[in-house]
Amino acid sequence: MRYLSFVFAHARFLGFGFLLAFTSTFGQTFYIAMYGGEVRAAFALSHGDFGTVYAIGTLTSGVLIIWAGRVIDGVDLRHYTLVLCALIAVACLAFSLADGVVLLVLAIFLLRIAGQGLLSQAATVTMARYFPRNRRGRAVSIAALGFPTGQAVFPPAAVLLLALADWRTVWLASAVAVVLLVPPLALWLLRGHDHRHARLLHRIRRFEGSGDQSPGQWTRRQVIRDPRFLLAMPAMLAPSFIVTGLNFHQVHLAETKGWALSLYASGFAIYAVCQVVTSVLVGLLVDRFGSRRLTHVYLLPLAAASLVIAVFDSPLAIVPFMALAGMTGGAGATLLATVWAELYGVLNLGSIRALVVGLSVISSSLAPAVFGWLIDATVSIEAISATCGLYAIAGSILLTLVLQRSRMARTV
Repeated sequence: MRYLSFVFAHARFLGFGFLLAFTSTFGQTFYIAMYGGEVRAAFALSHGDFGTVYAIGTLTSGVLIIWAGRVIDGVDLRHYTLVLCALIAVACLAFSLADGVVLLVLAIFLLRIAGQGLLSQAATVTMARYFPRNRRGRAVSIAALGFPTGQAVFPPAAVLLLALADWRTVWLASAVAVVLLVPPLALWLLRGHDHRHARLLHRIRRFEGSGDQSPGQWTRRQVIRDPRFLLAMPAMLAPSFIVTGLNFHQVHLAETKGWALSLYASGFAIYAVCQVVTSVLVGLLVDRFGSRRLTHVYLLPLAAASLVIAVFDSPLAIVPFMALAGMTGGAGATLLATVWAELYGVLNLGSIRALVVGLSVISSSLAPAVFGWLIDATVSIEAISATCGLYAIAGSILLTLVLQRSRMARTV
């Protein structure tokens, strides 16, 4: 009952976070990859060629978001949201109109920085910033349900729409839908935000004047010099690299295993369900125990998922693969938004998260190209997946060593 009371009491603002997370799906790899076969055919690209094009657009977006993502700390959230809506609409339009490789790179850049980058960042940063520490986990986990909802809705919709229209028409219609639906809904959900922001600033001033000597509100420059951050990042980047690489080449994966692409796409519903359940549970655990005690184990399901692909060829393997990967996705969506607030405070959280998201996007930009080159070099998908599993296991060990003795920031 307490959980439901929390949801009802903050339904509008939680819905805002959910909406941004859901809309970010247009820039997520698993969705763009649904059109991979059509795009490669339209531009005469090999797996490696398309992976390289995707890597260039994504890498550029990852570098830029490190700067662009910090803007959320200093502007009105409503104005920021309208700009993001316009950017994702333009990105969808550019993708539908691209008629050459250069324009394709530009379209991918826009989709990635708007979707996976800025919309995803805004969805979680706003929840982690405006809710107090003992409510932050559940707030982030509820807003993050927009990610699995998108994963459940968009892939089957893509299969259906591609049976009715060509891929360019689908993306053109997406641009129109974003413009007409998202901005008015987002502004309605943000009603009363002035008072919410004023309450946050009051809490920060009150805590800063309390005389507590524990770590306070870190700047991004201080975070970059923190050894904990530098040591943790290779492990925290593992999901973006592994999941992006496998899902970007899902057509090749399905063909190699002898699976129907529609069957693989339907597996995203399993991914979404497990992500939802895990996200909600982890959100409650974070509010009780804190993120640091949980973050070091969230990679283990992804390690198991990678090994499932490495070992099994049966179509039934899609179920545990999607379920296990979804568990890491759900846990990560909550933990990787709240752990930074615990360690470094909330005042500059947008700037800190922008750095993390930028590095994550850069990591995800490398995966399609690396996996594509390996595939072109006839390295089996099983060998690639096994290596990914070992990487995730090593990352879990590293996070255990780094975070268990970390000192938390004094948060509000």
